[in-house]
Amino acid sequence: MTQKSKLIAFVLCGIGLLVLPLILQQFGNAWVRIADIALLYVMLALGLNIVVGYAGLLDLGYVAFFAVGAYMYALLASPHLTSTFPVLAAMFPTGFHTSLWLVIPLALALAGVVGVLLGAPTLKLRGDYLAIVTLGFGEIIRIFLNNLDHPYNITNGPKGVSQIDSVKILGLDLGKKVDVGGFEIASVTLYYYLFLVLVLFTVVICQRLQDSRVGRAWMAIREDEIAAKAMGLNTRNLKLLAFGMGASFGGVSGAMFAAFQGFVSPESFSLMESVMIVAMVVLGGIGHLPGVILGAVLLAALPEVLRYVAGPLQAMTDGRLDSAILRQLLIALAMIVIMLLRPRGLWPSPEHGKARRGFGGKAMPTSAQQNPPGIDFPGDAVPGTTENRQFSVNP
Repeated sequence: MTQKSKLIAFVLCGIGLLVLPLILQQFGNAWVRIADIALLYVMLALGLNIVVGYAGLLDLGYVAFFAVGAYMYALLASPHLTSTFPVLAAMFPTGFHTSLWLVIPLALALAGVVGVLLGAPTLKLRGDYLAIVTLGFGEIIRIFLNNLDHPYNITNGPKGVSQIDSVKILGLDLGKKVDVGGFEIASVTLYYYLFLVLVLFTVVICQRLQDSRVGRAWMAIREDEIAAKAMGLNTRNLKLLAFGMGASFGGVSGAMFAAFQGFVSPESFSLMESVMIVAMVVLGGIGHLPGVILGAVLLAALPEVLRYVAGPLQAMTDGRLDSAILRQLLIALAMIVIMLLRPRGLWPSPEHGKARRGFGGKAMPTSAQQNPPGIDFPGDAVPGTTENRQFSVNP
């Protein structure tokens, strides 16, 4: 595509994203709510892509950072702490009402610190061992939140935290609908635009990271950690940075989730949530930003859309099969079919280095089939017998 074509495509996509909630709103706020949740999952998937896609560190406990951000906002924007601790009630008689401009930096910092604390003990682990440790870490956070109501009631245990403040930006309360020229804009639509701005910021940061020296160092670790270390890369600090950067996006997404829902509980941060986020990255195309976004949107919206399919299927079986089970079955079948047909993801990263250059600017052969028969790759032939020779070899 030419630069002009790309610009036109970006403008059309931008207009489509701005108009989308206003169109969905005509069919009911439930459809806009699905779009809101999809944007939150896009942010989560982009954060996990830094850890899994760029650095090659399999993290099955990513939902822990989502939970940390959500509970941080819930405790700082609800009457729970002031009603539980009289000392805080005396200091803040009107309760905690934390501003959005303070919430986002706090969520970034807190989740980033938790990500580094997770990464520190796992620096020497790889593959399956790293996955098991991160899985356990995610479960520890969930159990911790579920039981931290004794002896001091901090998280309210399995009952969760409610009455969470909605987001307010420059006096505009996103929890209330707005009338603009006689046209009603629902609360879920206002949240959509906030989430869209945060997703765009996340995409820009991830793109810049991918093209930076740090991003290239992460990819070198992903391909071969021993070779990266031999080339002088500080793999320890780079891994910790990947965990911290990826976790920070999860923290912001969790804070926005708490504000959007108005209620959080430990059951929202189960192991299946981590598995679904990993599936979004792998299904879309690991390490490729457009693919990760596509995978997140599909897997976030598909369960909700399939509610309208599972209901009629349940009626066809006279209610013998539960609609929730049918919905999960359809999701699993869709994922299996996609991975069989597209094993590298729906939108995989384009392969680089297909036309490698040797000395003198000549293209090097990328496979042994490009060499004459009987000659090993890259170039073990007698000088002069192969056109695409990187360097001369003695006969």
